[in-house]
Amino acid sequence: MKTRRHVLTLAAAALAAPAIPKFARAQAWPSRGPIRVIIPFSAGSTVDVIGRIVLDPLSQRLGQTMVIENRGGAGGSIGSAAVAKADPDGYTLLVNASAHSAAPAVYPNLSYDPSGDFAAVVPFGSVPNVIVISPAKGIKTVKELAEKAKASGQMTFSSAGVGSATHWAAERFRVAAGFQGTHVPFRGGPEALTEVMTGRVDWCAIGITSGLPFIKQNTLIPLAVCSPQRTPALADVPTTLEAGFADSDYIFWNGLLAPAKTPPDVVNRLREETIKVLDTAEVKAKFAPQGIDPMPMSSADFGALIKKEIESNKKVAQAAGLKFN
Repeated sequence: MKTRRHVLTLAAAALAAPAIPKFARAQAWPSRGPIRVIIPFSAGSTVDVIGRIVLDPLSQRLGQTMVIENRGGAGGSIGSAAVAKADPDGYTLLVNASAHSAAPAVYPNLSYDPSGDFAAVVPFGSVPNVIVISPAKGIKTVKELAEKAKASGQMTFSSAGVGSATHWAAERFRVAAGFQGTHVPFRGGPEALTEVMTGRVDWCAIGITSGLPFIKQNTLIPLAVCSPQRTPALADVPTTLEAGFADSDYIFWNGLLAPAKTPPDVVNRLREETIKVLDTAEVKAKFAPQGIDPMPMSSADFGALIKKEIESNKKVAQAAGLKFN
């Protein structure tokens, strides 16, 4: 009888053994540092600003240093490609925005799959793009902008790169308003804004996070926001929809992603800790003045949103005859 009990005990231990290393790995992550986080846009861009607000306290919660690497270019696709090819061990992550789901419509020959090559972790929130122009241009409303653009056919608009959310928002507005224009892409939002402020480029649709400081300084005039509703940060500024341009709105989300096949336990830990960070009074206080709205959803729902946007953006680009490369 003792022998039988001994055999059963050994058998039970053998069955339980495979689960122990997995549990240990989940508990161990992150057991070392640093954790590399690639932001595929330049420092000071909307994606970068929002990412840093979240990553600093997230690093403290995880107990490991998070090193931010700004790798801009090609509408965020260069940095995203680097993360797609990284080891799925939780030590290389991506902070991106809506440009992530616009990339397939912009670059049909991407070296990665924005949906299949990534594990969607959690969105940080959404932030409206705002159409801005230099006061020197003498344009006061978005309708005036559209009318002048139609009349001249030569107005220029900048963006944070081909396929970036700023580019996509501007193109959606341009197509909805029915005018032609010359796109002038840059490596990031700060460069795009500088060209508008100097008057070398006529206008742009920039994330409100990047544009608000200059709007407050009266070096940029906000003509309209591209979100479905007005933002408290610019309560007196109408939406492009209110201005009469149907289908011109664009949701600009920011969020955290990891390479596909990153262990579910690591993804869950990242999501749980990030949600705790987003719920802190400190982060809420930094988000509110910049018009950043929360986007509570599961990792699965976040992934589904990205898939849906990919297909939607492809259809919009095809219907509008947009060719970016």
